[in-house]
Amino acid sequence: MAIDNYRVLTEPEFGTMSGLAKASADWRRLAHNVETLAAVAGVPLLAMVKADAYGHGMVPAGRVAVEAGAASLGVVTLREAWRLKRLPDLADTTVMAFFFSPDQPGLAEVVDAGVELGVSSLAQLDAVAAAADKAGRPARIHLKGDTGMARGGVAAHEWEFAAEAAAKHQAAGSLVVVGAWSHMACADEIGHPANAEQKAAFGRFLEAVAASGLEPEVRHLANSAALISDPETRYDMVRPGIALYGYNPVPEFAIDLRPVIEVRSVVMSVKRVPAGSGISYGHTVHLERDTNVALVPLGYADGVPRAASGRAEVYLAGKRRRVLGRICMDQFMVDCGDDVVKPGEPVVLIGAGEQHPDADDWSAWAGTIPNDVLTAIGSRVPRLWNRGLEPRDSSHHDGA
Repeated sequence: MAIDNYRVLTEPEFGTMSGLAKASADWRRLAHNVETLAAVAGVPLLAMVKADAYGHGMVPAGRVAVEAGAASLGVVTLREAWRLKRLPDLADTTVMAFFFSPDQPGLAEVVDAGVELGVSSLAQLDAVAAAADKAGRPARIHLKGDTGMARGGVAAHEWEFAAEAAAKHQAAGSLVVVGAWSHMACADEIGHPANAEQKAAFGRFLEAVAASGLEPEVRHLANSAALISDPETRYDMVRPGIALYGYNPVPEFAIDLRPVIEVRSVVMSVKRVPAGSGISYGHTVHLERDTNVALVPLGYADGVPRAASGRAEVYLAGKRRRVLGRICMDQFMVDCGDDVVKPGEPVVLIGAGEQHPDADDWSAWAGTIPNDVLTAIGSRVPRLWNRGLEPRDSSHHDGA
């Protein structure tokens, strides 16, 4: 059938899902966290806004972070970096990306846009140099050494070769090595032997870089946990991620961080369910008494972790209440006992109030980490940004 034979339907005006659910960010809290972390670190911050700023909105979060004093922004993909560099008010902000394949299209374009690239292999190094030659300007790179995470980074037995190759490309005018860096595997586990081993390995990596004649402007190792707990890891720059958004991965070290995002929904319906009734898929729960059961129109498709079934709580009608049975794709049920709860009542899944659950709670219930909880908030949940330190563009996606 020819495509012209398909009928174009005009969609009715449904509005947003904000009547059913919303995520709202308080940018004053993000600005506070940036300022707090900068004061602790004592060195410039590269604010990680990858993964749509951990679900908060990459563009508005990036703008606020820079306004609050972050020296640069960190993302993963070339697309993320390109989006940020296209915005006039962020065009002069340093943006670093580090996830790309040697043959990935668009590499020359991001080099020409001034994006700084994290390089983790000899193949990437050669590809960036070739892209820079195509762009007609030297690429600015951060050479990464694998110091024990076995993830990204040049393997230890190739440090010398990679540094020498980078030095040759720099001498040829293809690139400038502006940074040397690595990433820690166990920084959130205070006293873990891998921390001391990785710090020592990073020192050896820096020696290999220096031996090739390279003099990078910045050395950086610390993520959120290391920034907060270990001054020896701070070097010339730090890369906070989850701490920017209000969660401390090393609670042994007190620091005044404030959760930025709240996730709320409403009660869709309420029914009186008799004792003995099974609840949700699998009937993993049977009611011990007659109970008012509230239905909330969010589920694991919206980022409510199914693994939290049977343990999770939400704040509804003045107190925390237990989620009943398995969390479904689009909804879950809440035990309201004999309390009278009406459709339309607000339900707080993640909040800033003292009694509200937060992403730490959900990560404990689901057996994960708050990073996972926050980045999982789905696209059906609209982001509604408040006016405190509001960016010029409050679009959830990129507003470019």
